[in-house]
Amino acid sequence: MIAHPDLHIRRTAFAVIGALCLAGCAGPTLVESQPGEVSAAKRISATVGERAAAIALQQVGSAYRYGGTSPAGFDCSGLVQYSYRAAGKTVPRTTGQLWNVAGEVAYDDLQAGDLLFFRFDGKMSHVGIYVGNEQFVHAPSAGGSVSVESMNAEHYRRGIIRAGRLR
Repeated sequence: MIAHPDLHIRRTAFAVIGALCLAGCAGPTLVESQPGEVSAAKRISATVGERAAAIALQQVGSAYRYGGTSPAGFDCSGLVQYSYRAAGKTVPRTTGQLWNVAGEVAYDDLQAGDLLFFRFDGKMSHVGIYVGNEQFVHAPSAGGSVSVESMNAEHYRRGIIRAGRLR
């Protein structure tokens, strides 16, 4: 029996989001600085990239819109910018600018939140966010919607040219 693609996407999204929620269960570390005065020391269980990947997964089903940077509609780099901004990191807007600031990462070292860059029609023109398990989330093209794809799908395997990690 072949699993329905939407069920696979939901399972992947729930697995990533669930792992991030469980990682956050430890809560903030409290530090007593003066008698009676308690301040929370910042302790973030998930990396910015992991949070960005989880946020991008929450956008699955949002429409593709050229130039879009919100759940009302995303293009590929708009999804990256939105997800990272919501995770607490400001990143550039365009695919080319993202390429320039992302340090190259070997495919064997990919982590949730790393960027995958693709060349279609002879030029680097697409970016997605790695979510783990050789899958990525992206806003594919006009008429489509934000979706999760396998890096091993022939179309993407032929098009991928680099992985990068935002510093």
